Amino acid sequence: METVIIGASGGIGAALADALEDEGAAVQRLSRPDLDLTDEMSIARAAANAGSPELVVVATGLLHEGEHGPEKALRDLDPVWLARQYAVNAIGPALVAKHFLPVMPRNARSVLAMMSARVGSISDNRLGGWYGYRASKAALNQLVRTLAIEDKRRNERGIVVALHPGTVDTRLSKPFQQTGRDLFAPDRAAVQLLDMIDGLKPQDSGKLFSWDGTEIAP
Repeated sequence: METVIIGASGGIGAALADALEDEGAAVQRLSRPDLDLTDEMSIARAAANAGSPELVVVATGLLHEGEHGPEKALRDLDPVWLARQYAVNAIGPALVAKHFLPVMPRNARSVLAMMSARVGSISDNRLGGWYGYRASKAALNQLVRTLAIEDKRRNERGIVVALHPGTVDTRLSKPFQQTGRDLFAPDRAAVQLLDMIDGLKPQDSGKLFSWDGTEIAP
């Protein structure tokens, strides 16, 4: 199976690529500078050189960077940081879809999976805070739904989904890990996600799923 992992230098992305290669898949690992989610030309070049992958995984996400982190209250909102989170968590993955979906198989099962988060569920938001991350992941979930509707006209067997990997022991989650909460090692998270992807059907396209296969309400 031809596969592209975007964000392959990260904890989840690297683990996904390793697990797929162990299964005999041909994996193209993409990360900066090969592909920059904030540079559409780099995304277009990567897609043009990708062949016709049956599986594309966008294993990226931005929760904290430098002095910036999740906003705890309204007073912490910063327009530049909000825009940065939208650029990486929503706009970049949408541009990946723009350029990669057209090169994926047209009359066969294909999967474009994007790492989202349970906190991007509007109906599941009971604690507030984390404005930028929540909102940008909610935007990603809506984009996935919209992409899935359009791509169905191109390939009835195509699947576009958002996936919540759980809390994984990576740089992204490190400052926010809590004792007593489930924390997955990257290799375990990768296997769980791949099992989830293997079980997806065309009617699942456009939805947000947790690592355990349960659907998360938008």
